[in-house]
Amino acid sequence: MAVSLIIKWGGQEFLITTLSEEDTVLDLKQSLKGLTGVLPERQKLLGLKVKGKLAENDVKLGALKLKPNTKIMMMGTREESLEDVLGPPPDNEDVVNDFDIEEEVVEVENREENLLKISRRVKEYKVEILNPPREGKKLLVLDVDYTLFAATNMKWIEAKMKELGVSTNANYKITFILDSAAMITVHTPRRGLIDVKPLGVIWGKFSEFYSKKNTIMFDDIGRNFLMNPQNGLKIKPFMKAHLNRDKDKELLKLTQYLKEIAKLDDFLELNHKHWERYLSKKQGQ
Repeated sequence: MAVSLIIKWGGQEFLITTLSEEDTVLDLKQSLKGLTGVLPERQKLLGLKVKGKLAENDVKLGALKLKPNTKIMMMGTREESLEDVLGPPPDNEDVVNDFDIEEEVVEVENREENLLKISRRVKEYKVEILNPPREGKKLLVLDVDYTLFAATNMKWIEAKMKELGVSTNANYKITFILDSAAMITVHTPRRGLIDVKPLGVIWGKFSEFYSKKNTIMFDDIGRNFLMNPQNGLKIKPFMKAHLNRDKDKELLKLTQYLKEIAKLDDFLELNHKHWERYLSKKQGQ
C-alpha cells in the first residue's frame, strides 16, 4: 500500500506520496534528499519511532503503522560551504569493505519490490539534460567516487566537472549527471540493506535511446551492479591521486576496450570481468 507523509523542514512542508509500506526509512531519506538537498546521513526524522526509539534506516515504513498524511519533523542542514565540499575526502570504508557480486548469491535484479522502486525513481527523479542523447550511440556510465576523482556529493561533482572543463565542453557529450537520489536500496541476506545504482532508471527515462544492449558502467564498487550485473565493469579504485596519478593507467586501457566493443550491436554476450583478455585477443588479431 502507498504511504503518504508530510515532512516539515525549514519552514516548509513536503508531501511524500511515492513510497510504499515495503520501502524503508532510508528510502524515505533518499526521497527527502532529492527534495531538500539534505544528505540522508544528516537527516533526523522526529516521530518515526519503533518501541520508543528512532527508527533505524532498515525499518520498513509499514512497520511504523503511520496514518495517512502523518506530519514528521525533519532536522538537518545542507552542506552549504563549497570549501568544505572541495576539501580532502575522508577515507572511504566502502571501497575497502566492498564484495564481489558473485559472492552474494541472491536474485535482487528481478525482485518485484526492487523493480517497483526503480519505477518510482523513473517517475519522480528529475534529470537535467546537459547534452541531448544521440540516436545510435552507446551509453557509458561513469562512477565519480574513486573512479574519476574522490568525490563526496553532487556539489563536489559539479564543481570538479566544471574545473576540469568537462561540463562546459560539448565535445565530451556528457548527457547528464545523476546523484544518490537516483539510487535504490535492496536487501541482501548477508549484507542487509545496501544502496545500488540501477541502470533501469536511465533506461526508463531514455528508453528510445538506451537499454541493456548498449550500456556499460564503470564503478570501483561491485555491489553497485547488483541490479544490472551484466552491464557493470568493476575497476580498481583511483585513490591518493598525488601519489598514483602517473602509475594508474587503467582508464587508458579501458578506452581501447570501449573502442573495440563500440563496434558491436549488442553488449549482452560480453563478460566485462574478462575485459583485459578480450582486449588482448582483439589487439593480437
